[in-house]
Amino acid sequence: MSALFQPFRLRDVTVPNRVWMAPMCQYSAAPEGPDTGAPNDWHFAHYAARAAGGTGLILVEATAVSAEGRISPYDLGIWNDTQVEAFRRITRFLVSQGTVPGIQLAHGGRKASTDQPWKGGAPVGPETYGWQPVAPSPVAFDERHPVPDELTVAQIGEVVGQFADAARRALAAGFEVAEIHGAHGYLINEFLSPHSNHRTDAYGGSYENRTRFALEVVDAVREVWPDDKPLFFRISATDWLEDGGWTADDTVRFAADIQAHGIDLLDVSTGGNASGVRIPTGPGYQVPFAARVKAATSLSVAAVGLITDAEQAEKILANDEADAVLLGRELLRNPSWARHAARELGGDVHVPDQYHRSV
Repeated sequence: MSALFQPFRLRDVTVPNRVWMAPMCQYSAAPEGPDTGAPNDWHFAHYAARAAGGTGLILVEATAVSAEGRISPYDLGIWNDTQVEAFRRITRFLVSQGTVPGIQLAHGGRKASTDQPWKGGAPVGPETYGWQPVAPSPVAFDERHPVPDELTVAQIGEVVGQFADAARRALAAGFEVAEIHGAHGYLINEFLSPHSNHRTDAYGGSYENRTRFALEVVDAVREVWPDDKPLFFRISATDWLEDGGWTADDTVRFAADIQAHGIDLLDVSTGGNASGVRIPTGPGYQVPFAARVKAATSLSVAAVGLITDAEQAEKILANDEADAVLLGRELLRNPSWARHAARELGGDVHVPDQYHRSV
């Protein structure tokens, strides 16, 4: 049987196959009013289509733990009960299709308060639903972004609490998997990397200090997230800087640390924390970073990054480079990618009764 269509069990949750949907922001939530940050018809149709297409696990896009944690004013959030009720509609449908519903809990840090990407993605101010970003240090991401406010130790504790509260709400909303977003230059990634973390207190300087905030978030979320449900962590395995940044060596070391704190799977991406870097992209260009973590630790790993065809995905699993693959843009292009891959590889995948004439 195809490795891609083998079930995968983490704690008491079994994902029916290894074709998973990566979190991808839709920038389509209301920026103000009673429905701020709540999923709407667009989000329901978007995720429902991929579930009907046979995707085993869907990780809902970066969902902010606070209003100030949104990447854009149009991002999803899970800081109030109105948002929880709106998410329940989505999780119920995903479960009805045999798909495991997951959510990525996030804080945008210094890269928060930006416009929708199709409008240029520039930082926005209060006159266009924006706010003042925060970060570990008062260092702007690039020349376009404002200098963020440096978080105090008390404020860091508040953000840790916001992650825990968001996890409680995610559970109430029907999610079976939670993922902590520690990648792509957002707040947790900013603390991890010496490129963006210039603090001189207990949250900056040494590796132990720079990873302190991330581990506090993991501990706080794991404390409220049920023991029978898996917890993921998404990481940028490298800043792609020659020096002065987070490295692949750091990632391997950190993988062992977060496993000891209750993380069940590392979702391995790269980049996003340093502007102007050259990233050597190509098919599966981030897979070697996932493979290195898998070879060096006992932590389960998911690979992502220009994974587009069935044979490529199958080979990643067959070569033991990862335990699952996360598809991004390819699932935007083809919501039924899993069903097509199953036909190509001889695997089994859920097909809605209404679509059986297409098998």
